[in-house]
Amino acid sequence: MFAAERRQLILEMVRANGAVSLRELARVVQTSEVTVRRDVRALEAEGLLDRRHGGAVLPGGFTRESGFPQKSLSATAEKTAIADLAAGLVEEGEAIVVGAGTTTQELARRLARVPGLTVVTNSLLVAQALAHANRVEVVMTGGTLRGSNYALVGSGAEQSLQGLRVSRAFLSGSGLTAERGLSTSNMLSASVDRALVQAAAEVVVLADHTKLGTDTMFQTVPTDVITRLVTDEPPVPDERAATELQALADQGVQVAVAGATPTGGPADPAPPGPPQRRDVPLPGQRRNVTQGGPHQLRTAGALTDPATGDRERAARVADLRRR
Repeated sequence: MFAAERRQLILEMVRANGAVSLRELARVVQTSEVTVRRDVRALEAEGLLDRRHGGAVLPGGFTRESGFPQKSLSATAEKTAIADLAAGLVEEGEAIVVGAGTTTQELARRLARVPGLTVVTNSLLVAQALAHANRVEVVMTGGTLRGSNYALVGSGAEQSLQGLRVSRAFLSGSGLTAERGLSTSNMLSASVDRALVQAAAEVVVLADHTKLGTDTMFQTVPTDVITRLVTDEPPVPDERAATELQALADQGVQVAVAGATPTGGPADPAPPGPPQRRDVPLPGQRRNVTQGGPHQLRTAGALTDPATGDRERAARVADLRRR
């Protein structure tokens, strides 16, 4: 394929999907990511698209929302790894809310195996994934059906969430930045997602690396409200995505990376089992979090061994007795 043909195809994919990863572009045009990155840089110079962390988006900085068929085919392997890791956060007998999206749909498929679980959702796709799970109770919000993502939105959905309190909310979106947090391209979807957040003690964001650094029109969850981010390992050349992850961690977000390669030497072949996980350490104390719930977030100081303080107090008492 000639360079002009390749770039035309890349441009058509970005226009059709709103945002496409370099990995996906390279697969479609059957060339290396290095070549695709060069093509994307050339198209950006012409003002035809914008480069983002590990991908390309429509020009102007704010991507439009892709339809469900495009979303379901984008970053499928990454979404699977993220869903596998996120499912491990859910405990037996827990009550949670799950928002709309193809990544949360993958999570729902894995939650069908958690006994005694109660899932509140505005997503028909999430409800469908759990419809035949005998030990999971599904609670649907009211609202108006939004066909592009099979979600219930509007005042009916928001009102049905009033007075609700659950342990965790699992949300996805169109973009995630350390500066602005999670965002989406649709006002009605953003409003319902904010209502879901208000119902939860903790907020877990599921976002693959192509969404890191992407900012869209309507803010859903500010960064200081996000408890944890579950994402995938960014491509090695994508330093900007790694920088964005570190910026999120610096603001107190716990970052769990599915499929991460441990640092310190060459990686051995991964044993069979669930995806590997890497938590980016929190550099400081977390912002204020409501205390008293069984699933409250612990700061770094709360993880200190209490036995250490006991030994110090005992030593001081013994010294006083000797005096």
